[in-house]
Parts: sequence; C-alpha cells; structure tokens
Amino acid sequence: MKKILFSVVASFMMLGVGSASAQTDADNFYKSDLVNMEKVSFSNQYKMKVAGNLFLPKDMKAGETYPAIIVGHPMGAVKEQSANLYAIKMAERGFVTLAIDLSFWGESEGEPRNTVSPEIYAEDFSAAVDFLGTRPFVDRKRIGVIGICGSGSFAISAAKIDPRLKAIATISMYNMGTASRNGLKHALTLEQRKQIIAEAAEQRYVEFLGGETKYTGGTVHELTANSSPIEREFYEFYRTERGEFTPEGATSLTTTHPTLASNTKFMNFYPFADIETISPRPMLFITGENAHSREFSEDAYSKAAEPKELYIVPGAGHVDLYDRVSLIPFDKLDSFFKEYLNIIP
Repeated sequence: MKKILFSVVASFMMLGVGSASAQTDADNFYKSDLVNMEKVSFSNQYKMKVAGNLFLPKDMKAGETYPAIIVGHPMGAVKEQSANLYAIKMAERGFVTLAIDLSFWGESEGEPRNTVSPEIYAEDFSAAVDFLGTRPFVDRKRIGVIGICGSGSFAISAAKIDPRLKAIATISMYNMGTASRNGLKHALTLEQRKQIIAEAAEQRYVEFLGGETKYTGGTVHELTANSSPIEREFYEFYRTERGEFTPEGATSLTTTHPTLASNTKFMNFYPFADIETISPRPMLFITGENAHSREFSEDAYSKAAEPKELYIVPGAGHVDLYDRVSLIPFDKLDSFFKEYLNIIP
C-alpha cells in the first residue's frame, strides 16, 4: 500500500520516475448502469458548502442501512478526477459512496479559489461523515474513507480526531506536509524552502493591496524535450482527454495550481504525527511498485499501529492508480472495507 502526494512545488516534479503501464485501460470518466448518482451539498463546521456526488447501488432495499465510504480526490484535482471512479466502483460492490470536492476546489465553496488549507480539507471529511451519518439508509457505525494522493494525508488528519471514520484506505498517498517541506526524497534544501516561504510572504502584500493572485506547482500546460518523467506522468492525466476536467466557472489555466500565497501552509502540516492513535481502527496503504510517491505510504505504514497493511501494486506508477482499472486493486479495497465496516462494535 501507499500514501500519495501531488506535486505542489515545481521542484518536486523534477524527480522520480513516471508510469510504467499501458494507456489503454484508463477509465477516469467511468459510468455504471448499476449505480444511481445524486449531486449533494452540505456544510462543514466553518459553514462552507461542500459539494459531492452521492452514489447509491440500484439494488438497495427500502428500510435497510448500508456501509458508506467517503472518497477524496488528488490534491489540486476535483471529484470528477479519480474520486468519482473509485466511488462508482465501490458502489457497484454494495457500498453507499460519496465523492467530495475539497473546500476551495471544484463545486465546493471557498475563496480565493485553489487556496491551501489542510485543516479545512480534513474538516471536509468529517463534514462528509456528518452528512452520511444522518442519511436514513446509512449505518453511521460503518463509515470508511478512501483518500487519493493528497487526500490520503487529509483523511488521516481527519481520522486522528474523528473516530467515526472506522476504516481508512489511501491510494498513491502524498504527505503534503513532508513534500512541501522537503520535496521528494528530501531533495529540497532548507535554503530553497526559505526562499519559497519568502516569495509567498511577499505575495501576501501584493494580494492584500488588491493585486493579481499568483499560482504555483500543479501540472505543466505543455511538454518540452526537458520535461521530467513526473511532469509527463501528470500531464498525461490532467492535460489530455484522459482526465482533464475544468469545473464550471473555472479556467484550465489554473486547474491543479494552488495559490502561491497559501501553499506554504502545507509546511505546517504534519498528518503522520500521532498516526498510531488511530488504532485499533484499520489502515490500508496502497501504492504502486514504481510510484514516485511510494516513500510516503511506506513512511505512514511504518508509523501506524496495528491493524495496518501496506499493499504494493506490481508495475504501477503513481498516476496509474488514479484511473487504470486493470491495475487499481478494487478487490482488495472491497475485502478491506467489507471486513472492517461489517463489524459493528
């Protein structure tokens, strides 16, 4: 298993290796005749609207309650990118599922758009529990979560203080705090970190006085002969028809890019501190054998207490596990959640 991180500082994208799998099995925009979808929204504790897509198995029986799973999208993405796919596939297997847009992204509220706020991101997962746990068809004692890429770290942050999340799975997880402070494989020096912090601080003056918002990181908009393997890996998903999605009212020029002035908030984010306190609730860390983010899942696994499992997908890269249906271990997720969500304490 593994936890996943999404590139947020340009220098992160100069490291690592790309995808090793074929392209033909990518199915990000998967639809299913076995599932009904309903657009929903609810408020978090900050009274911000969180938008989501609720997926219900068509064979649900009136009067019965079902286990539920919240699905969080990669950092910088929206629910239509990877989260919907996971939610639909798990709904086909009998779970009520809810793919959410994190605050400041997609159809959820929050200004300025693309703001980084890990505390609020974690709160969105707890707000999703509030919503699901008050639906008459959901058993509130059987609610789990899947966090993809950066959402893996946000889901863990939420689970540390929300025991209503009974089972936690991460996919290609990025520890957004470690990635921002140190880069991949600790390639970011302290001086480089201080320079990033200084630039973001100066940008606050510009925006306080009404100046133009600046963005950072995210996915490049064109490839060159010098593009790194990681840049190419993300480009193939976010900048092609494979996974490109621009929410209504947004522009493709800013999709995936967090604001420069807020991005340093990740440097104060430590999702794996006290991760062992989540026990005895189970944790499953899924990562690809060739994923550039594999280090984060391995780190989380080493720090977590039992029950825990690290599940490595042979031949898979980081982005492969966003939408490559032949590589994503849905059977593993199914058995994990059925084991732990069908046991009511």
